[in-house]
Amino acid sequence: MSNRIGSVRASLFAAALVAAPIAAPSSALAAPQTFDLDPAHTTIAFWVDHIGYARTLGWFTEVSGSFVYDSEAQTVSDIVITVNPASVFSNDQARDEHVRNADFLDVQEYPEIVFTAAGGEPTGENTGVIPGELTLLGETRPLEVAVTLNKDAPYPFGHQKRTLGLSAEATIMRSEYGMDYALGGLVGDEVTVLIEVEAIARD
Repeated sequence: MSNRIGSVRASLFAAALVAAPIAAPSSALAAPQTFDLDPAHTTIAFWVDHIGYARTLGWFTEVSGSFVYDSEAQTVSDIVITVNPASVFSNDQARDEHVRNADFLDVQEYPEIVFTAAGGEPTGENTGVIPGELTLLGETRPLEVAVTLNKDAPYPFGHQKRTLGLSAEATIMRSEYGMDYALGGLVGDEVTVLIEVEAIARD
């Protein structure tokens, strides 16, 4: 229920998210480009253990962000992913209202979750790691996001701009951000953040 996680709006952002992907499909795409997250095709979700029975899944419906990607050098930089914690959704209204209050995300006091990173490191042909910082509940701590580049190509319809498809994952311990409500068996401490992103090249 640590929806805040998401700032890993890891954002998290996704976002956040492009570590060192594969080479550009053509020399015309070699120059570094700024990409903006497509909010209609970006998901920052999380799951957390609930009393050992099952993991509760939720996500944030309001996410924004951008980054710079250089496919020739296989580098990413200037990553900023922002999540609105009040947009948390877990398919249960009462639970979502609880998650928004001071026991968890405290959205009145902390209206944004933010992930930032200066760069990333390749770990394979289309995978990488982005070491950055997550700000949640007023606490800023290191967060490492593992990223896979799924696709780099012009969109096949609509805007037809160069688009990156990315999948990413990170793990946080909510207690490190002061979110200690119901620790000790009721709600897990470890929160897994799952990020799926389509990012569009800026004109």
